[in-house]
Amino acid sequence: MPEQQKPESIPYVVYELQQAREEREKKRLWVIILVLVGLLFISNMAWMAYESQFETVAYEQDGSGVNNIATNVLGGIWNGTEAEDSQEEAGRSQGG
Repeated sequence: MPEQQKPESIPYVVYELQQAREEREKKRLWVIILVLVGLLFISNMAWMAYESQFETVAYEQDGSGVNNIATNVLGGIWNGTEAEDSQEEAGRSQGG
């Protein structure tokens, strides 16, 4: 049977230095994370301020199904109700 090798002995001072280095690195990463979260918040607020300068236009529909934005027929598209469409098709098929 081969002899089991013992792990290499590391002086305690070296271990402590490594732990101190890791603690500094963790603190540095937390600072970076907090700075990035702050920058994200600031950029979102700046974007909202930029977007709020433009006027928002809301369009409402009257419930009849007619598109109130473009009530005329452009490009062969009619934005009416299904009842109006079926009446138009019936009128066309009757020669009207």
